[in-house]
Amino acid sequence: MKVVINISLKEGVLDPEGQAIKTSLSNLGFKNFSDVRTGKQIILNFKKIDENEAILATKKMCEDLLVNTVIETYKINVLKD
Repeated sequence: MKVVINISLKEGVLDPEGQAIKTSLSNLGFKNFSDVRTGKQIILNFKKIDENEAILATKKMCEDLLVNTVIETYKINVLKD
């Protein structure tokens, strides 16, 4: 079972990488957007495990290590085989 974690900065937290991308895209002539926010994605491949157990384990991993919950949010998606 695959679990995908999408991590992004909370609203109101400065995203300098997103601003640099926005500036570069604008300089290249892409103007049909108002903002750029960056994030990261982590994909976990679980061995034989119940979906609920996988979600609970993933939440614990996020809270303990993978996500800085002061400035970041995360969303967990389970991909079924």
